[in-house]
Amino acid sequence: MRRKLVVGNWKMFGRLARNQALLEGVAAGVRDLRNTDCAVCVPYPYLAQAQALLQGSNVAWGAQNMSHHEEGAYTGEVAAGMLVEFGCKYVILGHSERRGLYHESDETVAMKFDAALKAGLQPILCVGETLAEREAGITEEIVARQLDEVVNRAGVKALEKAVVAYEPVWAIGTGKTASPDQAQAVHAFIRQRVAKLDGQVAQGLCILYGGSVKAANAAELFSMADIDGGLIGGASLVAEDFVAICRAGK
Repeated sequence: MRRKLVVGNWKMFGRLARNQALLEGVAAGVRDLRNTDCAVCVPYPYLAQAQALLQGSNVAWGAQNMSHHEEGAYTGEVAAGMLVEFGCKYVILGHSERRGLYHESDETVAMKFDAALKAGLQPILCVGETLAEREAGITEEIVARQLDEVVNRAGVKALEKAVVAYEPVWAIGTGKTASPDQAQAVHAFIRQRVAKLDGQVAQGLCILYGGSVKAANAAELFSMADIDGGLIGGASLVAEDFVAICRAGK
């Protein structure tokens, strides 16, 4: 049976004092969890704080993005090796906001994925469709294209060291949520697509749902056969809410 994983994505939120209370509250709230892994992906300036407060706890930490370059004249970018030095386990790649606002292509995301693995990070690969794409009936086509670019570059075995997060763009920060059946259908599609290449990798693959997950709907979503946890946005900024979601996965 696959372990559940719940990852908080803070986006561009955070202040030192507020972070401390939040991180300490989350660490205390999930201290006794045994079947669910928990993590937070914080803005770059707060990685040192997360490392200091979370080391030795039940909560891992990571970043929200990275460059595919190892080093060089890329002002403003952050390399995978830098994240490793701050104890990061995870890095979110291909989030819909990166794809949409910063025009990151499938190829760029795949290069970042490859670089993350080589540095020893566990990439959380985000895939998902817009409302227009869902209404056009091409959800599976979009998700397949995003996933295939990574598999073609890094190989299907690379997914053994990675996480996939399905995030329907139309359900992020909108208050809308895909129904459990809608989410399950896409998660099943992802697993089946990987299974065509390697059944063992598909069986062990951790696939998260990321679309307005809240304490009130987490348990039902996480009960679906192919939903292995959540990539949590706004609810991860309130310790009690995030802890409740983490505990829904046990």
